[in-house]
Amino acid sequence: MDFVSVKYALEGMPPLVLVPVRYVLAGSLLLALLRFSGRGAGIVWRDLPLLFGLGLVGVALNQIGYTAGLGLTSGSNGALIFATAPIWGLLLGVALHLERASWRSASGLGLAVTGVALIVGGGLGSPEASVAGDLLVCLSALSWGAYTVLSLPVLRRHDPLLVAGWTMLLGGAAVIPFALTGLYGLSDPLGSVNWVSVGPVSWTAVAYSTLLASGFAIAAWQTNVSRIGANKVLVYMYVVTLVGLVASIVLLGEGLGPGKILGASVILLGVYLARRA
Repeated sequence: MDFVSVKYALEGMPPLVLVPVRYVLAGSLLLALLRFSGRGAGIVWRDLPLLFGLGLVGVALNQIGYTAGLGLTSGSNGALIFATAPIWGLLLGVALHLERASWRSASGLGLAVTGVALIVGGGLGSPEASVAGDLLVCLSALSWGAYTVLSLPVLRRHDPLLVAGWTMLLGGAAVIPFALTGLYGLSDPLGSVNWVSVGPVSWTAVAYSTLLASGFAIAAWQTNVSRIGANKVLVYMYVVTLVGLVASIVLLGEGLGPGKILGASVILLGVYLARRA
């Protein structure tokens, strides 16, 4: 559903303004909740650079690609391309010698990339999608897979909710300079926003994406990564893709042509083969 909520939020708010609004607020609320519950929200100074780095990868880079990408492409395209996140997590795991490569994982990677190419190619000339937007969402999927794997060492030492709160807060804050400038035309700058004209639908979508799709979802994600591992949690990207695809068709009225169906099938088969390996 976050793919749809972000599309609605972007009707009243520029992409790079939306990112710090939702993540600074979500991170602050989660840390405040931890402190209020007595679990503590403080960190030692030596962990701050590591948490900031995770925030850059999992929030700043991820959400610049995700939010700006959805501003340029369709929600269904975004949901399908984001399904490749487990592939990028697998590649990073192989590079860090956390996993071993096999012919099945290599074939799965090839299929997933082929599926993305079919989706991106299908966006050529489409009024609701664009190659630039699709590639930005692909960057977001890559950074999310990397964030899930890289957070494992931190989660062995810290409460997953603490990690989620600080990475959201620091990562969201890191986007503020880009929100002020618009990042070379990728988004309208903060100074151009007419806050009075942001309608109730956009504010409702911002609230949903902040409280549920950011605060609750990332906290739950990190909790399960710490309990059952990155590989098993990344498999649930199938569910994210399915819900995002159905919601985009039902709520946004987006089409699902033969090319998109073929691309979706190839991506999901590729992810399945790679994760089974």
